[in-house]
Amino acid sequence: QVQLVESGGGLVQAGDSLRLSCVASGLTFSSAAMGWFRQAPGKQRELIARITGSGKNTNYGDSVKGRFTISRDNAENTVYLQMTSLQSEDTAVYYCAALRFYSTRRSEDVRDWGQGTQVTVSS
Repeated sequence: QVQLVESGGGLVQAGDSLRLSCVASGLTFSSAAMGWFRQAPGKQRELIARITGSGKNTNYGDSVKGRFTISRDNAENTVYLQMTSLQSEDTAVYYCAALRFYSTRRSEDVRDWGQGTQVTVSS
């Protein structure tokens, strides 16, 4: 059984930084493309960052490019999302996801979801 457990969310001020972590179990982690999605109230869930199993390739949504960094530690079965220059528009529930394949951006192509962690940015 696959488990993805996120941590690191919270309430921060605009301009602050935050790092999210997602510990995975029950899958061959080093082979799994991973992603971070987020869902703001009243909006669709969107993929904001993804990373290949090896960690060599990454891709970002336009809304976070240059501010957020996805990385992974395959020895620790953990994927991270480093968020800097946070803005009120970044307020959302953030979800870790194991992707069926790296090239997708669709929620339908997610194999497994974490439970989500709330990030709230006050201005």
